Amino acid sequence: MFWKFKNTGQKRWIIGVIPLALISLFGFIAYGEAFTHPESVPTHETKLAKSLESSPSRTETNSSPSKKSSSSRPSSSQERISSSSISSSVKVPRTSLQTSSSSDDEVFQKLLEYTNAESAGPTQNYYWENGQAKLSGFESLHSGQYSFSSDGQGRSSVARAVLNDSEFKNSQGSRQGDPLAPPYWPTNSKTEISFALTGRTYHGYLYNRSHSIADSLLGVASYTSKFNFTTGTRSQNVGANQNGGMRFPEELVENYWRAHPNTSNTVSYQTRPVYYRDEVIPRGSIVDIKSSDNKIDVEIIVINSAEGISIDYRQTGASNVVTRTRQSSEIPKTSTSTPPSSTITSTEAVPKLSPKPAPAPKPTTSYRQINGWYVANSGTVFVHQKSNRYYSRVKNPSNYFILTLAEAQGRNAVPAKGGNAYAQP
Repeated sequence: MFWKFKNTGQKRWIIGVIPLALISLFGFIAYGEAFTHPESVPTHETKLAKSLESSPSRTETNSSPSKKSSSSRPSSSQERISSSSISSSVKVPRTSLQTSSSSDDEVFQKLLEYTNAESAGPTQNYYWENGQAKLSGFESLHSGQYSFSSDGQGRSSVARAVLNDSEFKNSQGSRQGDPLAPPYWPTNSKTEISFALTGRTYHGYLYNRSHSIADSLLGVASYTSKFNFTTGTRSQNVGANQNGGMRFPEELVENYWRAHPNTSNTVSYQTRPVYYRDEVIPRGSIVDIKSSDNKIDVEIIVINSAEGISIDYRQTGASNVVTRTRQSSEIPKTSTSTPPSSTITSTEAVPKLSPKPAPAPKPTTSYRQINGWYVANSGTVFVHQKSNRYYSRVKNPSNYFILTLAEAQGRNAVPAKGGNAYAQP
């Protein structure tokens, strides 16, 4: 038979077919073995999937993966992002901040330290600068537009505006409206705040209805929502020398407009009140400002505290405020309306206050009305609540403090150099 194949020329064909048949047979056997004994999923992938499934997630993008996706290995960058998100959700205290960046966390911790210590902060003027602006949410806002928001607890939250020169010009002369009571506005009371920076003592109401975006920058629009206001101490509003606190970032922009008259440039202005957990009075605010020409690009942190005064940020009543004298570590007794639970004790040393100046005598009548003007009586002046300049006659006395000249000078008020249709020196 072999000879027959050899004679017919078939031997070469038989020799070529046999190796192919053997290869096919071995391949079929290997396939069957692999099918009946598949390899296990690598151990490190299984542990990662279980870790993600068992960890709580803060956002929809960190939700637990399905069984199908858990068997496939995510990229190394995905592993790092997931691990970072889970870790930060455990370690960072809950605040009103919409981000969890390390910068915001550091700011929050510093605000807690300064407010708990009844401190005016590193500048002693109730603010500090914190690098460049960190703006967000301005994609849909254009020149002259603004937005105010509240959080899930109904507290004032982020305020944003794209400011322009015309709004600043329209705001000159006097207030464009009456400050609105912010959410959880407390029962206010008069107090004394003594400032280490100036050596002077403020006598007046503890809390102000503090603009997140000021009247002088946004004009009438700054009064369109109560969410543009927060409960701020007097020192949070104007600092220790009338140019700190929230006034510092406001004046930066005011000075920018003065230096660029009739400009078409804009300024993006953002204020984020910072609360601790469920407290209703913010510990401070993060103000981010950036001009379109980058001449201003700064983040400013404003501290909501008062030297010598311990504030219960959880409550809505000013009766929960305890004022301490700095000549003794003993806390003075408060009025009978103060609940016992609001008493604050401390073993830390309390710095001394400057002596309280003797109050100047007040006239029987503060002012009189003549031809549509309110004219201050002799020895009395109208001190503008924002500029701290004083006048002899005004159109709207509700925008001013009515003080004796000695009181005005005692709080660093200065005489106005010029007048307008609303106020005259």
